[in-house]
Order: sequence, then structure tokens, then C-alpha cells
Amino acid sequence: MIKELIRFKNRHPFITILMIGLFLRIIAAIFSKGFGMHDDHFLVIEPAASWADGGDYTKWLPRTGNTPQGHSFFYVGLNYLLISFLKFLGINSPQAIMFINRLLHAFLSLFVISFGYRIASLISNKKTAYLVALLLSVYWFMPFASVRNLVEIVSIPFLLYGTLIILRQELIRKEGTSNYHRTSFLIAGFFLGLAFSVRFQTLFYTAGICLALLIAKNWKGFFITTLGIVISIVLVQGCIDFMVWRKPFAELIEYVVYNMEHATSYFNKPWYNYLIVIFGLLIPPISLMLLWGFFRSWKKHYLLFLPTFCFLLFHSIFPNKQERFILPIIPMIIILGTVGWNDFVQHGVFWKKHIKLEKSFWIFFAVVNTIGLVLITPMYSKKSRVESMSYLRNYPQTTYFLLEDTKNTTLRFPPVFYTGFWPEYNAIMKKDGTNERSREISFETFETFKDWHQVENQPAFILFYQLYDIENRVETMKNYFPDLEYETTTTPSFMDLLLHRVNPRNANESIVIYRNKTVIPEKFDQKK
Repeated sequence: MIKELIRFKNRHPFITILMIGLFLRIIAAIFSKGFGMHDDHFLVIEPAASWADGGDYTKWLPRTGNTPQGHSFFYVGLNYLLISFLKFLGINSPQAIMFINRLLHAFLSLFVISFGYRIASLISNKKTAYLVALLLSVYWFMPFASVRNLVEIVSIPFLLYGTLIILRQELIRKEGTSNYHRTSFLIAGFFLGLAFSVRFQTLFYTAGICLALLIAKNWKGFFITTLGIVISIVLVQGCIDFMVWRKPFAELIEYVVYNMEHATSYFNKPWYNYLIVIFGLLIPPISLMLLWGFFRSWKKHYLLFLPTFCFLLFHSIFPNKQERFILPIIPMIIILGTVGWNDFVQHGVFWKKHIKLEKSFWIFFAVVNTIGLVLITPMYSKKSRVESMSYLRNYPQTTYFLLEDTKNTTLRFPPVFYTGFWPEYNAIMKKDGTNERSREISFETFETFKDWHQVENQPAFILFYQLYDIENRVETMKNYFPDLEYETTTTPSFMDLLLHRVNPRNANESIVIYRNKTVIPEKFDQKK
């Protein structure tokens, strides 16, 4: 059996790498439930699923009296179509829907491996291309990230495919063969435009490609690529916004205006922040080798370097910096970094004399990366929040519930999608919410927030976030709702706890659920 596998690997190295990548992503699709961060659930799944159920829970649409808020409806709309189709087939369980969703994203991410391999094959040898494919398959964060609904990750296949087409055509043009097709630039531009419709900031990557074509003096390639980009953006962004708002590019305009006005309102970090992120994400010292190879290749492979560098430069200059923002160019840094480093080693004197040193770096990388894969790939992220909502699914008569999180000032949104029926909620926080759309209320104003004596105003459940001083907190709430009864406790996953200990900002702690018997007298029958 082992000999057969080795023989297959030797005969079909790329297919073997692809199968390894698929295996890891299927593991993630099966076990990595929940969501990675706020945006990949609440800015994608929550609105899409509520639309599929005929509502507008997040209040993004004009029918609920709102104005554009700066959200691209393209990727959210695709999720809406998927969820609607699954519900049409009779698949209504939120967990089942999300498993299928993760599985489809797992298959989509295989294109990243394939395109990365093909790009590397065009500018380097097969051995380097295989290494690129392997890294894109097994980097510790890739399987987990690949099954998430992050627009930064979903935009990558479109970016790489557009890049691959242009690179191939440029190489053919320089060789002067008859396989050169200018219409290919139109297709490439169209896919780069789709990447933009998924994630607006990829425009800076696309601008880098167009700049590279100008430097290469490929005027027709530049204009045809630009035409493809414009056609794609008009057909997708323009038409969707026009159908929703009767105004083309309404959401795009609002997105630009909002980000310009709130550039320093969130995570204002130093310009070198993303270099540190890349350094840690790609595991040192290999990350240093890849960064060296990437920057060393600026002149030789400027068609690949310029778009990646333009994207990195913009995000390094722009004040608002969140780690996920840099994800769209990570595969290209891996591709160009690997090619550049291997070329450096091949033509350098030092590394030829210190082969064992380089090998030791790769061994260290393999050990650390494997540990990361084992821990992160099957990680059930935000488990306690997801499971608390999944538990409420047993009570479809619930129309309103409360979160009690009086130690915190930032609302940790409950993923209501997992209840299956969109109940309303409020969160009792340490301070008031800061805008009219906020669901937060302070404990000081809680008593007068509603007439709690009216049964129709009372919450069916109260969810106590964190276990600190839980008995006194419950007794305090019983002053308002005397018929509270303990229901269950949802606990975080092992990795949620570990990440919380490493960084307390990852606040994923236990949630204690109490049922208000005044609203729901009886506990659901577990036997049914």
C-alpha cells in the first residue's frame, strides 16, 4: 500500500499535492464549524440567510427604510442564492447549510493551489512549482481560512486566474509565437473585476497589473485588460446596485466615503504592521526567506511584483489596519517569494556551502507548521456563541432574548442565523451603544428600557456571557424576571480557550442560558 502511494506520488506529484490540500480542507469543512471573525459571518451569512427567509434582519435593503451602507452585494448575493437553493431542496438546518457552504469553499480554494502552481511553472522550474503548490496546500492557516466566508480569501482565485492569463500572454508575446491572443486580456480583466466586486481593495492589485503592462509597453494589453475590468465592474457592481437602489454604484460610493471619513476610527497601526503580520504568519525564518525572495524578484518578475507591492503599499499607508486585510496577496508572496528564494540559493555561493542550514530551517518550519495544522484545521471557532444560538433553535416560539455581558463595552454579536427563525435581542453592556442601530443598553438604563412587567416585553431567554460572579448576576436579573430557570451552558472549544489565554481580546468564553418561565413555561422535550 505504502509503495503504491509512493509510486503514485512520483508519477503524479501535483495531483498528490492537490489531494493533500483537498483532504485538509475537507477536514476543516467537517470539523471547523462556527466563524473565524465578525465579518465572515455577520457581513455575509447573516444578511444572506435572512433574505433567503424573506426578511432583512441586518436592515441593509431599501424596503426597511435604509440607505446604502457600503456593502458589496455580489458575494453576499451568491450566498443568498446558495442558501435559497438549499432551502428549496428541504435543507433547513443552519449547521447543514454551513457544512455545504464550507465544502464548496474548500473546492473553490483548490484553484488557488492550481493557479499558484501554474504561475510558478511559467517563471521557474517544476521543482519550485511543486514547492509552491505544497506550501499553498499545507500552510497552517490555509485549510481553516479556505472554508471561511472571508471576502479577502474568496477574492484570491479571481486575482490569481486573471494574473495567470496575463502572465502567460505576456510571455507568449515576448517569445513572438502565434499563440498570443489579445482577447485573453479581456477575460483576465473580467476576472480581476470580479475580484474587485468581492473585495473592493483588490483594485490596488489590479492597478499594479495595469501599471506593469504599461511598463512592458503592451498598450493594447493594457487597454483591453482595463476594458475587461470596467465591463465586469459595471455588469456586477453597477447593475446590482441599480437593481437594489435604482442608482448604479450606490454601495461602492458609500464604501469609499465611509472609509475616507473613518480611516482612523478603528485599528490605526504603524506602516510596518503588515510586514510583521507576514513575518509571523508565514513562520520565521522561512517567512524571512520568502520576503527576501519576494523583494529580490521586483525587477525580474515585475508583472507579479508590482500588483502585490501596490496592494501592500496602499494598506501600509492607510491608517485602518486589520490583519485579514493583507490576506489577498499572501499566496502571491508565497509564489514569488519561493521562486525568488530558490533562484537566490541556486546562484548564490553561501547557501551552496550551507545546504544543511537551509534544510534545518525547512525542518523547523515543517514541525511548527504541522502543529499549527493539527490545532487550527479542525478548530470550532466561536463555539459557545454558535452553540447558544443552536440551542435556542429548540424554542421556535422565541421572539426576543437578552444578552447579559455587563463586564464588557463591546458587543459580541450572537449569530442569530443558527436559531433558524430570527428573534430580536438586546445586550446589557457596561455602557450604552454609540449609534442608533446599536442593540446595546447600559445596565443603568435597563430598568426603564421597557415596561418589563408586560409579558409581551419580557425576553424568553437571558444569556449570561462569561462565568464571573454568575450567581449574583442571575439574582440581579431575577429582580426583573423572577421566573428564570437554568437551562444549559455552552462552552468554548479548546482552541477558543487557548486563543483567549494568549490574547484576552479573543473573548470566547462560556455562556450560561436561563429560560424565562413566564414566557416559555416548559422546557422542550429532548425525546421528540
